[in-house]
Amino acid sequence: MRHPIVEAELALLAEVSAQLKDRVDATPRSEAAIVAELERLREILVSGSERKDVVALTDQWHRQSALLEQLRSSRRRPSVDAGTPYFAHLRLREGETERDLCLGRATFIEAGIRIVDWRNAPISRVFYRYGQGEDYEEEFAGRAHVGEVVARRTLVIRDAVLERIEAPEGVFAADSDAPGGWRRLEGDRPRLAGGQASALRAYAFGEGATRRLGTDGSGSRRRADKHLPEITSLIDPRQFALITRPSSGFLVIRGTAGSGKTTVALHRIAYLAYGDESLASRKTLVVVFSRALRSYIGHVLPALGVAGVRIVTYAEWAAEQRRRHFPRLPSAERRDTPADVQRMKLHPALGVALEVHIRSTAGPQTAEQALDDWASAITNRALLEEVFAREAPGAFSGAQIHRIVDRNRRCHEDLFDALAGDANAGAELDAEDDTLLLNAWQLRVGPLQGRGRRALRFGHVAIDEAQDFSPLEVQVLLRCLDAPGSLTLAGDTHQHVVPHSGFTSWSEFLGHLGVPGTEIETLRVSYRSSREIVEFATSLLGDLREDDEPPVSQREGPPVEVFRFTDRGACVAFLADALKDLVSEEPLASTAVLTPSPELSAVYHRGLANSDLARLRRVEDQDFTFAPGVEVTEIEQVKGLEFDYVVLVEVGPDRFPDTPEARRLLHVGATRAMHQLWLTAIGTPSPLVGLR
Repeated sequence: MRHPIVEAELALLAEVSAQLKDRVDATPRSEAAIVAELERLREILVSGSERKDVVALTDQWHRQSALLEQLRSSRRRPSVDAGTPYFAHLRLREGETERDLCLGRATFIEAGIRIVDWRNAPISRVFYRYGQGEDYEEEFAGRAHVGEVVARRTLVIRDAVLERIEAPEGVFAADSDAPGGWRRLEGDRPRLAGGQASALRAYAFGEGATRRLGTDGSGSRRRADKHLPEITSLIDPRQFALITRPSSGFLVIRGTAGSGKTTVALHRIAYLAYGDESLASRKTLVVVFSRALRSYIGHVLPALGVAGVRIVTYAEWAAEQRRRHFPRLPSAERRDTPADVQRMKLHPALGVALEVHIRSTAGPQTAEQALDDWASAITNRALLEEVFAREAPGAFSGAQIHRIVDRNRRCHEDLFDALAGDANAGAELDAEDDTLLLNAWQLRVGPLQGRGRRALRFGHVAIDEAQDFSPLEVQVLLRCLDAPGSLTLAGDTHQHVVPHSGFTSWSEFLGHLGVPGTEIETLRVSYRSSREIVEFATSLLGDLREDDEPPVSQREGPPVEVFRFTDRGACVAFLADALKDLVSEEPLASTAVLTPSPELSAVYHRGLANSDLARLRRVEDQDFTFAPGVEVTEIEQVKGLEFDYVVLVEVGPDRFPDTPEARRLLHVGATRAMHQLWLTAIGTPSPLVGLR
């Protein structure tokens, strides 16, 4: 016999599906008759043949026009998808009256069915703010509503079939082998702020090589249930408040790994786009640090009902804009730029030097002059020494500045020889030059130009992983904002792994951008990783931690374990056995084997491939498939992503010494794991992880 909750939800879905089918089968109302009537009225009014009835005819005209607009407006509104009509169900009691309310991506209110769009329906606040059994008091349409949340459930509906129900009374999953076609799952209800699935709650058992990934406390293994409610239904009240902030102004979201920073930023785009359709087009720009995150977000936004938003990595966007504004410059990018040159070209003080040069140098508002400004500023030793001494004392020694200036001059000689027609000059640009050239254009010429040479303007810009961007890069984007400007920055300084970006702290970063008064919103709850993983990842940071209050995790999990081997081959064999079992027993699991270098990735991939491990992939250039299986890559490539299982290999003192960079890199790798984290070491593990 099925549980009453399952019966109730199946009955509700059947009723909704029937209503939606009737709506689809019904012949849509044609506007032809209304248009014909408007034409008739217009001809009468223009001819003046019935002057006595002008007022009545005008009233008819306005009524028919209103009907036509209502009909057209209803067609423009998003319609409920019969395959996935809603993702949440509320039952509310006010006085003696109970009513059911569903949340989805569109509104449908007919014949007793109430589905509301979560983005704009005020009553959706009840779902995000109150739990089952709680009393609520809210104001809707100027009227106070007081009642009780009788039921609050999240659902998975796929192809009009109910697959999963999550409620305080339990989690229920469709299972054709179970009595009644449903089974009740054991364990706590998972809470996630991002990602596509939740793996089995795994518990390690035994010691040494007998331990296995993906086992429960008794040692038995089950197939992972990867079906979760739509992410929108899992947003907590704090996140919902940030998503629904007014569109203008700056929002800075800081939070621990897995706390939902990216989720909030993306849902905020969907929320703003719903209120202003122009923001659902090229008026919104999403800027990310990696191609992998770009691909992931490219799948998420359409699922949120937002189409046309451009999602780019900053490097790709800046290179494209530089080619558009400086088409004569070479397209070749220099691959051996010295680290101190990279650091100087991304340093905020260099932006100040560029401004000082342009203010003090008369010239026309042309691309040629902007190019000259850039070349002059980064080869002017006296200017750089003066500005860096004032803005960033100690950042560079006099000898370093001298060496960098000499190097820049040599590169510029090749560049200007090439522009003069020397085909053998071999001119190249540093990747960091794109940002400097765009800054020079904006300061000398004016706004960047889009198609048709119109000013390139965005209504909203969202920047993810902001801690790995230079203030100079963000300034270029800021100058592309329409007034009053809407900007969302999301980031975590604990995951700052780009050493030359110029980011030091949020206060300094925002000060360089000219928005020092901007409030920083902090998300402290980690929904991605278990408590054990969060505690371990936090311990890796040591004195780099910014907060006295540790992050909060919503659930328990298996312990984090470190395995020691005397030989790399033994490590590969151990992992091959464990991963083959995991792939066989949990075919939907996503696993990342993360290494410190491309060379080690190749070694481990080759070893695991030789063991005939199924669904094994080597990720070399952030070409993640986001599909179940085992992916081998470097830690740097997985920033912003998450996996059910993570194995950090060869975490030794040589690769991970006690330095801020190594601490942050390990922290990033550890916090990619949702449910279980292993580390391996050949010989002695890094002192950062200790002996566990």
